[in-house]
Amino acid sequence: MSKSVLASFLLLCSAALAASAQTTIRVGAFPNITHAQAMVGKANGWFDKAMGPQVKVQWTSFNAGPAAIEALFGGAIDMTYVGPNPAINGYVRSNGEALRVVAGAASGGASLIVRNDSGIQKPEDFHGKRVASPQFGNTQDVALRNWLRSHGMKTNDKGGDVQIVPMANPDQLTLFLKKDLDAAWAPEPWATRLIHDGNGRLFIDERSLWPNGQFVIGLLVVNAKFLTSHPDLVKNWIRAHVELTDWIDAHPSNAKQFLNQQIQSETGKALPPIVLDEAFARMQVTYDPLHSALSTAAQQAFDDGFLGRQMPDLSRLYDVTLLNQVLSEKGRKAVQ
Repeated sequence: MSKSVLASFLLLCSAALAASAQTTIRVGAFPNITHAQAMVGKANGWFDKAMGPQVKVQWTSFNAGPAAIEALFGGAIDMTYVGPNPAINGYVRSNGEALRVVAGAASGGASLIVRNDSGIQKPEDFHGKRVASPQFGNTQDVALRNWLRSHGMKTNDKGGDVQIVPMANPDQLTLFLKKDLDAAWAPEPWATRLIHDGNGRLFIDERSLWPNGQFVIGLLVVNAKFLTSHPDLVKNWIRAHVELTDWIDAHPSNAKQFLNQQIQSETGKALPPIVLDEAFARMQVTYDPLHSALSTAAQQAFDDGFLGRQMPDLSRLYDVTLLNQVLSEKGRKAVQ
């Protein structure tokens, strides 16, 4: 065998060994502004660079949280950006075994939008109306049901006259324009799009319903077995997540460009600058999981009948050990 042939053979063997040693991490996210770290990180390759050449990042896009949690259950993904209520539901359904919240992602960024010609001026006007949420049992769905109940109204499945229609966020806009929906509780950027493109009006910015205007809309959730088997991978991801959160805060204009680029890639349409700016302003990126706010969200889900007959023990839902290690390395205060 000639030296050149031998060298080529050794190179091929080396490449094959490198490929076989590569680990794949499978991550879920939604094409929403409330998943800013995921969208920006996908667009600019932040996570690919941070995880290194031996880790392949494989993304899967979802419309809403319950579908992402089902994928986590089924082993199709290892971690996902998701809202609090699907995370809580998944934890409870698996008796606390399937998943752990390892970091926060976003606060705010959801609103109740009414169609301008729907006749809705006050809460009581929701009687007899059709109102959309992204998916049955998702974070906005629970928020909507809780708000209706707090105003003495029942949904039609509970003997009332308010019809909640779970549907994909883009379909909400279509039905607003057809006047087949009266209102929707939607995450950003869809809430702002309903205002600018769907003849909608802001009825409630959900921040107004929470202490200090802070509520959980995005979390980083990891399959519990994956967390146990690959703590170094998860810690590296969390470190990249924290650093990307800082970068978004420090470079909002650049972040919005990457965010819009990724939303266009996944939905086929970029957001107009006015929509992007308005939607982004209603949301705050964060790595803090806002534990107390999540506890309130859990109580709302229980009150809405999503968590069974007894309030479940959520003491193992959070595992912020790796997040606090990263924060300690950066000289920052630990989160609860």
